[in-house]
Amino acid sequence: MTDTLRPPQNVAAPAAPAAAPQQLKRSIGVVGGTLLTLSCVTPASTLFVIVPELFSSIGSATALAIAIGTVLCVAVAFCYSELGTLIPSAGGEYAMVGTLAGRLMGWLVFVLSLIVVMIVPSVIALGTADYLAPVMHLDKAMTGAAVMLAATLAGLLDLRANAWITGIFLVLEVIAAGVVSVLGFAHTNSGAPSMLHGVITGADGTTTTVSVGAIVGALGIALFITQGFSTAVYLSEELENPRRNVSRTVLWTLGISSAIILVPVVAITMGAPDLATLTSGDLSGLVTAWSNSAVGTFISLCVALAIINAGIVMVIQNSRVLFASARDKAWPEPVNKAFGTLGRFGSPWIATLAVGLPGAALCFVKGELLSNITGVAVTGMYLLVAIAALLSRRAHHKHAAAWRMPLWPAIPVVLIAVLLYVITKLDAEPLLWTGGITAVATLYWLFYLRPRQDTRWVISLPEDQQD
Repeated sequence: MTDTLRPPQNVAAPAAPAAAPQQLKRSIGVVGGTLLTLSCVTPASTLFVIVPELFSSIGSATALAIAIGTVLCVAVAFCYSELGTLIPSAGGEYAMVGTLAGRLMGWLVFVLSLIVVMIVPSVIALGTADYLAPVMHLDKAMTGAAVMLAATLAGLLDLRANAWITGIFLVLEVIAAGVVSVLGFAHTNSGAPSMLHGVITGADGTTTTVSVGAIVGALGIALFITQGFSTAVYLSEELENPRRNVSRTVLWTLGISSAIILVPVVAITMGAPDLATLTSGDLSGLVTAWSNSAVGTFISLCVALAIINAGIVMVIQNSRVLFASARDKAWPEPVNKAFGTLGRFGSPWIATLAVGLPGAALCFVKGELLSNITGVAVTGMYLLVAIAALLSRRAHHKHAAAWRMPLWPAIPVVLIAVLLYVITKLDAEPLLWTGGITAVATLYWLFYLRPRQDTRWVISLPEDQQD
């Protein structure tokens, strides 16, 4: 294991003259970073696309599951804030974990993050057709693929321009979530089910109590719902003064996005006319019933724009992951050269296409399976980040300039225990898919990366962040 615990280093230059790895430009502050990161959480599209799955599976306990997931995410955000300011790299989780817990652990968290970044945009994009239905009827898979292609084109532009585009869309998201909250609370049902003792209606109309095990099993998706705050870490190479702004962006994003999602969920639970309507998860129809078709159409269009917004930001984030992996020599040299190439707008354009085009193809896969696989990958990724957080104050990292979490090491220790328990309660099929992908990636590590450890998978930091 002596080759695994080493400080970040620059990629060794070959003997023959070669161009140095290209660096991303620092062009955004806390406001721009928060707008981009909030857009990646995409509160409105998450509320209307992912939350209905929870209503269908755990009924009135949905708000409780999201609240528990948010509390867990506070601990996760502390880990991200400390590690993100200690290791500010576009590689995100893999750079943090690989530097602190070893290159194999870094590779595994990279694989899990790659599963997330490749699947999440498609999961969100698949909801577009449902919310364009008041205006036009479209094929779900084809519409999702079109959204992914449009997001890919936007991702090729300058990051600062995208911050303004996504910021405008984000305003519409917040308006939509606010309208849903007001309507829900205005139509509060005195017979609304308890959110602390969840109940759900079955296909035969019978009401059953939601078990603790079902709530724990839903935490994978609940963690997925607020997981987008990690985008601040992926953007750390493009944030001005990352030692200060990464932690601010992470924590502000988590707080704002949790409120934007949780408040409407509570309002919907209280305002649904009956448990069957709540369990159906038809939020668009519920909004129309509370108001009128015009308001329902407005909300649906806002959600459709939010989904496009999310696609843009996720493609931006995900392309940075591939860019960083190429800079750290994770692939054969032709692939590294391609993914590490920056276009005229300063964006890694080949990496952007490599994310967006497969994302369009994934829109033709069953959305529920994609969501569950993502929930497993997010849980595993958070687990490895928490382990790295336990190692963040060793050796020369102990005195490095970085934001430091309170109650260390208690927070990462408790987080590790909880996440291990959550994994034991997740569905078998997504666990098998995720485990299979991870196993193949481990073989790639053993037979390609590890034998070439001096020239492959050499985790690096931007020159202006070397200690």
